Amino acid sequence: MINRINFEDISDGKTYDINDLVRADAGGCEGCSACCHGVGDLFSLNPYDIYQIKKNLNVSFDELIEDKIELVLEKKFRLPHLKMYGDDERCSFLNQDNRCSIHEYRPDVCRLFPLGRVYEKRDFKYFLQKGACVKTKLGKVKIKKWLSIDNYSENKKFILMWHGIVKALEFRLKFVRSDEELEAIGKDLLDTFYRIDISESEDFYEMFFDIVEDAKSRLGII
Repeated sequence: MINRINFEDISDGKTYDINDLVRADAGGCEGCSACCHGVGDLFSLNPYDIYQIKKNLNVSFDELIEDKIELVLEKKFRLPHLKMYGDDERCSFLNQDNRCSIHEYRPDVCRLFPLGRVYEKRDFKYFLQKGACVKTKLGKVKIKKWLSIDNYSENKKFILMWHGIVKALEFRLKFVRSDEELEAIGKDLLDTFYRIDISESEDFYEMFFDIVEDAKSRLGII
């Protein structure tokens, strides 16, 4: 959850629901890729992000680690982040025309931009990140249309569950001092949620919801 002071600093001071209108539409970006530079350390990729990229590029998680993503340490465990290249720290998925090569199945946080989520209790709302987009005049758009997410109810359930897992694991690992145990927990997290293979006939959300309780038990979180 974002506290009130930080929220007011980075937002327009409002929160929005999925069917609300918000000034977030950059009009196709018109060749701009400013938000695709220097963002590697700012956010991690969730398991659905990786699933979509693996499925559409027909690659494995470890093949992505070779040149497209990198594992970044976050509070004692590592999560995948987009990899940046060059002096201008350009996203590994930007093509030569500075356009996203995976736009149709881009990661959650890219799909959201310039929106963000604020978590409260067991729900979240959206907010507009103040000054995040370099475009000075953004058009109004309904959030649901902006996100364009299939099966939104299942996606939201997943997002909330994954957020809870990450937060619970952050708390759990505060009390772990053994490097070997930390490494084992981190590997289990990646193997369970990121390296898992899903066949064409399987549904990601069903798979995730089926394995999550057992995974939480092994990771030692509630």
